[in-house]
Amino acid sequence: MILVTGATGKVGGQVAAQLAEAGTRVPASASCAATRLPDGVEPVRGDLADPASLAAAVTAKVDGVFLMWPLPHARGAAETVTLLAEHARRLVYLSARGVPEAGEAGKSAGEAAKTGEAAEEREADILGTHARLERLVRGSGAEWTLLRPGGFASNTLGWAAHVRAGGPVRTASPQAGRALVHEADIAALAVRALLTDELVATAPEITGPDVLTQAEQVATLREVLGRPLTVERVSRAESRTELIGAGVPPVYADAILDAHAAMETTPETVAPDTARLLGRPPLTYRQWVADHAADFG
Repeated sequence: MILVTGATGKVGGQVAAQLAEAGTRVPASASCAATRLPDGVEPVRGDLADPASLAAAVTAKVDGVFLMWPLPHARGAAETVTLLAEHARRLVYLSARGVPEAGEAGKSAGEAAKTGEAAEEREADILGTHARLERLVRGSGAEWTLLRPGGFASNTLGWAAHVRAGGPVRTASPQAGRALVHEADIAALAVRALLTDELVATAPEITGPDVLTQAEQVATLREVLGRPLTVERVSRAESRTELIGAGVPPVYADAILDAHAAMETTPETVAPDTARLLGRPPLTYRQWVADHAADFG
C-alpha cells in the first residue's frame, strides 16, 4: 500500500494513477473527501498543512509515501515527515533540480526541526524550502529517494489565459531556455522509486529531452493547438504582478523571475541520465501540449 499526497495535482495524480495501474493499493490524501481522484485510488482525509489530520491517513502501516510539499514554507514539515516515517518504510519526496546538497543530511527530523525561525526565514524561497524538506526526509530513519526534476511542462499552463484570449503570451524572459519535463515521466520515476529498491538513497535528476526557450515553447503551443499566438516581452514588474495575482507568493515570484532571467544567458541543461532512469526516451514538450490541449481551452 502506497500513500500518495497531492493526488489531485498533475504530478501526484499521475503517480496515483500509475501505481493503481500497476495493481498497487493507493490511498491518497485530500483535504476534502469529495475531491476527484484518479480511478482506482482511495480518498482519505488528510491535509499537509495540518499534520494531525494525516494521522488517520496513516493509521495502517504503509509500504511507502509519495510526498510533495505544496506550501510556500517549511512550517509543520518536521512533524509531518516524522509522522509519515513512523508508519512508512520508504519516503519518496518530490524536490527540484538545483537544490544545494545539505550539510545536515545526517540529522534526524527532530534535530533538523531545531534550526529555528532564523533558518526558516533564510529558507523561504523555492529551493530553500525543498532543501529543508530534503534534510528532514534524509534524517527521518525511513528509506528515501529525492526526485529532482527540472522545469515542469505543466507550469506553462500559467499562459492558458493568454492562449484562450488569442495571445500574445506575455513573459519577462522569452529567451529563457528550459528542458521541460512531462509529469508522466516524473511519475514513472516515482513509481520505480516506490516499488523497487533501485533508487533508494539517491537523488536522481530528470528533465525533458530538449531545451526550448519560452518563445519556442509558445511556437510549439501555436503549432499543436492551431492558435495564432505571438510572444510579447514585458517588464519584470509586470510579470511579477501577474504571478502574484495568480496566487504565487511574492518570494516565490521573485525566485522564478530571477531564475528565468538567468536562463536567458545560461539555459537549463538536459539531465544526462533521464533516458536510462526511465528505460525509454523522455516525453517531449510537444507531446505534453497534445496531452493537455483541453486545459488551454
